[in-house]
Amino acid sequence: MNRTQPLVLGIESSCDETGVGIVRGTALLTNTVSSSMDEHVRFGGVIPEIASRAHLDAFVPTLEEALAEADVSLADIDAIAVTSGPGLAGALMVGVCAAKALAVATGKPLYAINHLVAHVGVGLLQQGGGTPSMQTPPRALPENMGALLVSGGHTEILRIRSITDDVELLGSTIDDAAGEAYDKVARLLGLGYPGGPAIDKLARTGNAKAIRFPRGLTQPKYMGTAEEPGPHRYDWSFSGLKTAVARCVEQFEARGEEVPVADIAAAFQEAVVDVITAKAVLACRENGITEVLLGGGVAANSRLRQLTEQRCSAAGIRLTVPPLPLCTDNGAMVAALGAQLVMAGVEPSGIGFAPDSSMPVTTVSA
Repeated sequence: MNRTQPLVLGIESSCDETGVGIVRGTALLTNTVSSSMDEHVRFGGVIPEIASRAHLDAFVPTLEEALAEADVSLADIDAIAVTSGPGLAGALMVGVCAAKALAVATGKPLYAINHLVAHVGVGLLQQGGGTPSMQTPPRALPENMGALLVSGGHTEILRIRSITDDVELLGSTIDDAAGEAYDKVARLLGLGYPGGPAIDKLARTGNAKAIRFPRGLTQPKYMGTAEEPGPHRYDWSFSGLKTAVARCVEQFEARGEEVPVADIAAAFQEAVVDVITAKAVLACRENGITEVLLGGGVAANSRLRQLTEQRCSAAGIRLTVPPLPLCTDNGAMVAALGAQLVMAGVEPSGIGFAPDSSMPVTTVSA
């Protein structure tokens, strides 16, 4: 097996995207994704059984498309990587079983990897473009590296000493993730699913200062000080914000007034991104993190990208933001982390592992 520039096939099926990506070392060859999101819209959220069935239908065509686009065959592949957690149990099972079948059929080594750490690994792929403050992702993991992961199921700030075996959780949400809050608030405002893109678009026409919504876990009793940190200094909470939006809508309706949907969307979004970026930058500064990667599906949010860039720049922190297609769940990020494991000489997982829907972010590979 080529351990210097391994050709790795990555499989992602943790939620509603069936992703197959292929990388050679840190070079991205293809990122092919089939989404079942349209099948979930009428339910207002992802239905696990529908997602699992969609993965079954989409996997082989997605794999074939990825191999064709990369102009490689399964025989050329050095290793296979698959998301083994966290995620929806049934959806994970489809991807894991497919990966095991491929590994057995081809004799290729199989790596079971962490979906969340993969969001960091994708930042190590070679990409072009970017503004000066959102630099081209590095080919090797820099020192003093951190990651801010913001998605439908997770909101976390990490310190990464080694992407293959040393990931530390500094802070996380204690209830709803940011993406969940977006979906729930969008439902309150009649914007449909998925909520993130709808709110982001509408917020551009609203006044974010029209309403002041709470910033969870920012009171002194939770924050403490750098010398004596509080119990939730780097943590987030969005359930109270969701409730505040609901009460706000109810008050307008009770008075018989038109609900200012755009203003509420803008004010809500500002409350989310304000507290996320403030706490993330605080965690970076107090833990010696000088380079941070923004990843996860909500990293596609325009205001989050903008404010994270501004605050990182002001704090002297170098920010890396992957291209939009690589922020959401995809097979390329799985392949990218798999390649890092191969290049680091980590032994394959074999086929005896089981999917772990609650895999902690500190576990890089099963």
